[in-house]
Amino acid sequence: MNSTLTSNSLAENLLTMLLWLAELTGASFLLSYGAEHLSKKYGAKFVGRTLLSIATTLPEIAIVVYAAADGLYGTAIGAGLGSNLLMMTLGLAIMILIATTRLSKAPLKGVDVATFKMDKIFLLATAVISAILFIDGYNFIDGFIFAGMFGAYLTMALLEMRTDKVKKEEAHAADLHKVVKVSEGLSERRPSNQMIKAMLAFGVGTVGIFFGASPFIESLKGFSLEVGVSVIILAVIISPIAGEMPEKISMMLLARKGAAGASIAVANVLGSKILNNTLLLAVAVFGAMYHGGFNANIALNPILEYQMILVTVVTIGALMMMFKKEIGLKVGIVLAAMYIISLFIQFLLPQDLTLH
Repeated sequence: MNSTLTSNSLAENLLTMLLWLAELTGASFLLSYGAEHLSKKYGAKFVGRTLLSIATTLPEIAIVVYAAADGLYGTAIGAGLGSNLLMMTLGLAIMILIATTRLSKAPLKGVDVATFKMDKIFLLATAVISAILFIDGYNFIDGFIFAGMFGAYLTMALLEMRTDKVKKEEAHAADLHKVVKVSEGLSERRPSNQMIKAMLAFGVGTVGIFFGASPFIESLKGFSLEVGVSVIILAVIISPIAGEMPEKISMMLLARKGAAGASIAVANVLGSKILNNTLLLAVAVFGAMYHGGFNANIALNPILEYQMILVTVVTIGALMMMFKKEIGLKVGIVLAAMYIISLFIQFLLPQDLTLH
């Protein structure tokens, strides 16, 4: 009787997980479609850095807010750390593998990362600053610092988008005659419907991810526990992968689209990790203030200390390989190896899976 109930429960969890995974895949497809077409107007870097990064991180932001507001400060900080570790290694590795092999519709010899210099510097700076500030714990001052850094990044992205747009317009205007301008003006009206479709697709995809991520994560956790996966594996491997599923699916779909899609995917990874080091930490601090008062402090403990050091070192190591014009399959293999090594190190670190 018990075995029958267990098998039924296992089947239900599996079916629920697959249904929510299908929903997330559909939402991510709409996101990637919308991002690809919006990038034609606003630029690949701006769309990937801001719109797509925020959209794919919305569920994580919500989880951090709820956790911090309930006093689960370790869970709130750990969510951001786990995300950075996973996406700066395995996430980037998968994206490179897809973009540079026959898995892509237009395989590349290497993924161009030369144009992301400011993003790489920003990510390096925010990773180091967030680690240093955590030495005495996070308080309201740190929350405002994180919010300020996020605002600075958004401002930089907006200014760069406008500069790129002006340069493109000037380059086109240099050789155009009046007749060409008129014909282009008429042709530009046609894609306006496509822009509306892209915006709608992006909006629907964002809503789909926001509402689908949490049930998928819970169903995956339930399935994992039903099949007897250890709590350590659940915390270290399965939960981060599940939490980053929307971003991974969107990134894989974009990487298959060739150079333009790969560029958006890189911007999404770097932008979302900067977001984790700024906005995500800011909302964690503000959530803690909501729970414990204005002077609430998210204290450093040995578990989070080890995790912060590991994630900061891995982030710096991954970024060092990206300070070049292109990254290819060799870099992808090294990043995948870094993820495996980091998992092994995590199993050696002290484990407190409640992370209060």
